[in-house]
Amino acid sequence: MDSTTRLGLLRSALIYVWRPLQRARLVRFYRRFVRPGALCFDIGAHLGSRTRAFLALGARVLAVEPQPSCAAYLSRRWGRHPRFALVAQAVGEEPGVARLYVNRLNPAISTLAPAAWRTAMADAAAGPERWDHEVSVEVTTLDKLIAAFGLPSFCKIDVEGFEVEVLAGLSRPLPALSFEFISFETARARACLRRLAALGDYRFNWSFRERLRLENATWVEPAVVARMLDTLGSRVLSGDVYARLPVKSEAPGSRNESVVSISNWCPPRNGG
Repeated sequence: MDSTTRLGLLRSALIYVWRPLQRARLVRFYRRFVRPGALCFDIGAHLGSRTRAFLALGARVLAVEPQPSCAAYLSRRWGRHPRFALVAQAVGEEPGVARLYVNRLNPAISTLAPAAWRTAMADAAAGPERWDHEVSVEVTTLDKLIAAFGLPSFCKIDVEGFEVEVLAGLSRPLPALSFEFISFETARARACLRRLAALGDYRFNWSFRERLRLENATWVEPAVVARMLDTLGSRVLSGDVYARLPVKSEAPGSRNESVVSISNWCPPRNGG
């Protein structure tokens, strides 16, 4: 690993990993979505801040991360954990191979997104940003991951401008999920809303930056989220949209198909 990549990982660790108070806040926030024994997907796991929270809540976690340096970190950190599995691939609309544009000094914004997204991100950034390395990565889909690992109770999607493509590879509704949005790309967020509305009767909420709080008092229809996006204007602001299906009461003796015994789950350690 070169020195620039090491420096970028150190920067990410300082921002996302070595923050004990933030760890506790993440656990409190995600408790509303994650229960012990549930299966969670962490799509775009980076260094695993969400993976760690899901594991702390007793979930089984599939982390999906295409960056070789980040995937290696995740494998070292949790590779022997009985409730953790890693797929070192990207996620998109179709299986195949794609070009990953790596920002070695800021790996949190490495992306499969086209040049227009990277240019907009660089223009919005407080300092200079360079995607100075490219690597070919294997691409899988949410449908293929579900076929291999099961239906997740919660799926976090943070893939730096590639959210539409990730959701295009999903053909069935998930109980709950989140996707990242950013103010200079609201058209992509709207496309995600339309895709989810086509999949199921979702209700939505949102959070800004890393505040880890839902901004709306109630769960709302997609049109309300679209109006929120309209209010962002020229501000550079990121956040996450959360989507969930209506909770249906279970008949006595029934159980959610996405929750299975941890002891019966034998995930592969790496690969697809």
